Amino acid sequence: MTKKRLLTEFGMGTSLRRQDYTTAAIRAVEDALWHNSINLAELLGRDKSDMLIDVEIGVQAPDLLDKESVAATFPYGQITVHAVQGGLDIPRPDGNPTVIANAAISVSFEMEV
Repeated sequence: MTKKRLLTEFGMGTSLRRQDYTTAAIRAVEDALWHNSINLAELLGRDKSDMLIDVEIGVQAPDLLDKESVAATFPYGQITVHAVQGGLDIPRPDGNPTVIANAAISVSFEMEV
């Protein structure tokens, strides 16, 4: 069996005033999930728990991201979250910057080649 990626979706999320990278990342994941309604597991006759979901989150401070909270956004599947340098911190004159996070979600299954 080989891991085969079948779907990739993208999203963006923000934390406007609290400089909360995890909140921005969760909103980016939700944005990506809301872009589709593909019942991939059912189409392949597989269980949803078989889905291998790789999440890449880009934020300016990846070490401040709570990856477990981001993974908890998904109702099923085997989730792996990677935090990388990316996104944006937009300065604000009155305090913490606005944070923008980007998410790329890839869904794979173990499949016969």
